Amino acid sequence: MSFGNYHGYSGHYHHPPIHVPGAPNTGPGSNRSAPTNGTHWDDKEGHYIVVPNDNLNGKYKIIRLLGQGTFGKVVECYDRDTGKHCAIKIIRAVQKYRDASKIETRVLNTLKQNDPGNTYKCLHLNASFDFKNHVCMVFDLLGQSIYDWLKDNAFCPFPPNQIQQFAGQLLNSVAFLHRLQLIHTDLKPENILLANGSYRDTPYKKPPHKTRRILLNPEIRLIDFGSATFEKEHHSSVVSTRHYRAPEIILGLGWSYPCDIWSIGCILVEFLTGEALFQTHDNLEHLAMMQAVLGPIPERLIRASHKSAQKYFAHGRLDYPNEETKRNSQKYVKALRPLRDYVIPPDCTGEEAAFADKFLKLLQGLLSYDPEIRITAAQALRHPYFNFVVDDDGRVLGFKKVSSASPTNAVVPGSSVSAA
Repeated sequence: MSFGNYHGYSGHYHHPPIHVPGAPNTGPGSNRSAPTNGTHWDDKEGHYIVVPNDNLNGKYKIIRLLGQGTFGKVVECYDRDTGKHCAIKIIRAVQKYRDASKIETRVLNTLKQNDPGNTYKCLHLNASFDFKNHVCMVFDLLGQSIYDWLKDNAFCPFPPNQIQQFAGQLLNSVAFLHRLQLIHTDLKPENILLANGSYRDTPYKKPPHKTRRILLNPEIRLIDFGSATFEKEHHSSVVSTRHYRAPEIILGLGWSYPCDIWSIGCILVEFLTGEALFQTHDNLEHLAMMQAVLGPIPERLIRASHKSAQKYFAHGRLDYPNEETKRNSQKYVKALRPLRDYVIPPDCTGEEAAFADKFLKLLQGLLSYDPEIRITAAQALRHPYFNFVVDDDGRVLGFKKVSSASPTNAVVPGSSVSAA
């Protein structure tokens, strides 16, 4: 099983993901023989120089480079003791990244201790060791990230039944984190891995595509806990990758568990459309995009916003567009539609319309501007959206009852669905 172009353990970056270089040259001119930073195994930035067939501490043979980011590199290795392949994150030999890896290790150990059977589908740390001043963290080798899956599938949306399954798993994982008083802070498609990327090709009528891939197994794993924060410990002022950043972070209101919930809302819309909902790198434009999709920002939040965010408003309203707003920005914002238009097709009727409406209600709860009234992960798992059993085309096949613990229960054809 392969990660594909894997980016999951590599820290913060925006769409599109960073380029993953190929393995370095291992011939006579290899960088391996050129000392940098006083060592011949590191580059000048403290990244370990990956050479296929090299050894890590004698137990692991490097197969190939899978990804690279701010914190280090991820390599596929062969474990000589188990005879299996694994993924090893090699942290940069820079003290601040070594220190950060200790925090990440603490978080990962907390997850494993509280869920040894991995019921909640969070990535488990299998081992860690020090090698040539690099912290090395060993994980299972999984499938590619959901972002890479979308990219390889020409950004075709996921079918409705798989979006529902993803939503249940993701909310279940995050509810588990929140019970442990942990906030992920960087939920995004790059940080959700497929357990298995096997698929079938099916006809697809929406132009320009004639076919699309459908996953055979939509099981996922939540990864990258390098930015995870315990609720009672220090909170950075800005967290989350831009496209998935909650309004309270932009407005300087402080943040907690609800910022993860907002990110999940953005992710589910992306699963539905194939594209990130808020594709921007500017705070004012981001707020304008939110208003285009979700309606006006509540006055209470505007009044409570940090003084550094007051510049985005004038007379109690968002100051957009203004004299400095570029034409392209207005074009992007104007192209956005109300959330309902993304979720409920115009020709949708009957039980299919009822299913789409429940999805809309769930998304509205996840994407509530006010973090104090935003739905929690535990509440979301009990939402009537999960009562429906649907197929790849969104046709309703039956209904099921939802327990407070999990949205995945036996089908009860013809049973009634409770109101939202």
